[in-house]
This record gives sequence, structure tokens and C-alpha cells, in this order.
Amino acid sequence: MQSFPAFRIAENAAALTTLQLEQLSEGEVTIAVAWSGINYKDALAATGTARILRRYPLVGGIDLAGTVVQSLDPRFTAGDAVLVTGCGLSETHDGGYAGFARVPADWVVPLPAGLTLRSAMALGTAGFTAALALERMELNGQTPAAGPVVVTGATGGVGSIAIDLLAGQGYEVIAVTGKPDSHDYLRALGASQVLDRNELSAEGRPLERVRWAGAIDNLGGAALASLLRSTDTGGNVASIGQAAGVALHTTVMPFILRGVNLLGIGSVGVARVPRLALWQRLATDLAPRHLERIVTRVVTLAQLPLAFATYLEASHTGRTLVHVNTEAV
Repeated sequence: MQSFPAFRIAENAAALTTLQLEQLSEGEVTIAVAWSGINYKDALAATGTARILRRYPLVGGIDLAGTVVQSLDPRFTAGDAVLVTGCGLSETHDGGYAGFARVPADWVVPLPAGLTLRSAMALGTAGFTAALALERMELNGQTPAAGPVVVTGATGGVGSIAIDLLAGQGYEVIAVTGKPDSHDYLRALGASQVLDRNELSAEGRPLERVRWAGAIDNLGGAALASLLRSTDTGGNVASIGQAAGVALHTTVMPFILRGVNLLGIGSVGVARVPRLALWQRLATDLAPRHLERIVTRVVTLAQLPLAFATYLEASHTGRTLVHVNTEAV
């Protein structure tokens, strides 16, 4: 197989290069990659801002969608449309920013009917994580009748898709953002109210007045503590991100007096059976209604090195797709 382009991350640098198939991490399934995407985690890894990779060098990109070209596992045959998200891509295993990928068969998800390779990556880890948060909350008793759900980091990929999913399931959604010019975008996705992030107080009493029945938080830090203090009895707060900090300073009061549930949402290690089931839901009853609106930028591999800055500056809105093979749809 001929050489192909790849965005490879070394310990002290990252750059577009050329690889041969035998240089990739091993796996039973070889995939011609058509699409990938950019997540906050990808930006951290590619720029060296945080130590995401556990070994070097690796091809970046925690998501990919493409077509099987060879499989040593009978579950997959050449020509199958598939996707892979998380599972160790761009952490311990070469990821999706390359013309080809080799991955373990258990990581591979057959493309659900109703999704294209492009729309699968418009969702990507961001969509899967948002759906996982909502599913976990509902398994823990969250309902639209209980009251509004607040989403922080609302203009990001996870936040944008979370708003769309929640509104589609009948929830009243409150979006929290630091971008004053994004209110129309957030309302178009389904938010009924938009708050400035400064309204989430850094300090306060152990319990504040109830403001919402649940939350999906992409910020962490003081924002997460504020959400916990203001969530109604029995509500669920899904913790997804750390954009505002990793430390959590709170008290036990929200937990023992209101029975608030703090749910940790980690999408990387979700087992195969629930992973397959959730992707089916993302193609059916949980399918976002405004996915194309959420896709705000498409870049090629050649443009990738300049595409990460807006994530680190917190100025990006929605999802960026990476068109790896520009001949593929």
C-alpha cells in the first residue's frame, strides 16, 4: 500500500508527514479514513498544552470514520462503512488524522443506518459524550417535567449537541456562555434562555436557591461547584469537561440535603455493547435536529496545524470537521 499523509504528534512537535501502513499501530481492521473532527482534547494533544498522549509519536485525532479496506475479523469486510471514537485513539494508539488507520476490531462501530461518514464525525466524541450524559441522567431519574437543565460551555461541540439533544427530548434548556454574540446560535439549537457564565458565582453558601433540575457541565472548577449548589432535589449534574479547571471545591450539602447526583461522564472506555446501542440512538431517537448548523468549519489535513488555536482561546463555536480524504463523502 502506498504512502499517505498523516498529522503526527511527537513529544516536542507535531506536523504533517507521510507514513506507510506498517508504521501505524497494529489492529485487526484497516480503515481508509474519510472524515475526522477536532475536539478540545485534540487541540490540547496537538499543541502540547496538556500531556494527552501516553506514548510518542502517534497520529492525532480521537475520532475517525471511513471504509474498511481489510479485516482479519469476520465481523467486518472490505467496503463496510464504520466509525471509531475514543477507545485510546491519539492516546495509546494512532488516531484519525491520517489517510489510513489500523485499529482493534472491538473498537469498530458499523455506521448506523441514517448516518453518513460525514454526519458521524459531525457528532464524533462530542455527540457521543453529550448523548451519554443525557442517557446517564435519564437512567438516574431525570425527566423534562422536573424542570430546566442547564448546559455550560454551551457553544462548544459537546455543549451545542447537548442543547440540541435535550431540546429534542422535550427539556427546557438554559445555555451558559461567555460569548455575547452567540445567543442567536444557542436559541436556534433549542435553548430557551441564555445566561452569561459570570452568573455562576465562584463563591457562595453551601446551598443556593434552586435554579435548575439538572446540568451538563463542560467547565469544571468553580462553575461546577456553583451548579451543584443550585440544583434541585434529586437532580443530576453530569460532569464532562475541565475548560475552567480541574479542582472542585464544594461541600457535602448538595448531596446530603438535596440528594443531588454528580455523574462523571467518560466516553473513552465505554464498553462495546452500550457503545453500539448509543450510536444507534444517535441515528434514531436521539438524532440531533440541527447538526449541520453545529458544523461551523471544515478543514483538510493540510489546514489542520492552524485549526487548533481557536479551541485553546475558547473562541470556537460548534464543531470542526476534518476532511481527510477529499474524494470521500
